[in-house]
Amino acid sequence: MKLKQLESYLGNLEQFSNPKIELEQYPTGSHIASRMLYTAENSFGDISGKVVADFGCGCGTLSIASALLGAEYVVGIDVDTESLEIAGENAEDLEVDINFVQCDINNLSLRGQIVDTVVMNPPFGTRKKGADMNFLAVAMKVASQAVYSLHKTTTRDHIKKTVLRDLNAKSAEVICELRYDVPQLYKFHKKKEVDIAVDLWRFVPQRDQER
Repeated sequence: MKLKQLESYLGNLEQFSNPKIELEQYPTGSHIASRMLYTAENSFGDISGKVVADFGCGCGTLSIASALLGAEYVVGIDVDTESLEIAGENAEDLEVDINFVQCDINNLSLRGQIVDTVVMNPPFGTRKKGADMNFLAVAMKVASQAVYSLHKTTTRDHIKKTVLRDLNAKSAEVICELRYDVPQLYKFHKKKEVDIAVDLWRFVPQRDQER
């Protein structure tokens, strides 16, 4: 599938009807999502034929992108049931098979299950400090092949140091810097749209770590 075709599919997905600020719910735009998954597949071969988990899947954008790019099995995990309902409808509309699960990432137990690749657009940790690193810590335990994640560019040094030092990563690489369009979703937003610089990371777990 070509990049423009993937972006077009993702651009038609329903997004949050009632976003929850405490969960830092922001839609993953089709521009960023398509490039994130297209790169994961075409540059690294981490999607097609793989078992992919989407952490904090929201309305299912990254899950659906993974399925469209030929993932063997996709599981989308989120704590919010309303978002999962929308995600299920989106997947049904595009006729892709995804297993959506309601679960707090911090309580996730995937022992005995093999996940090749984790993809995620985690909370930036603006409302709940450390939320982004919590997502990363779990992802690095679960993924056997790679973790793809979006984080504010301003946190780049902290992310790299922490992942390599504390989360047993073999490598941590910023693949590209993107512009994340944050729409005016909440009352405290003063502008119709704000651009935030974000990094697309690819983390590779140590192959010999216990799973």
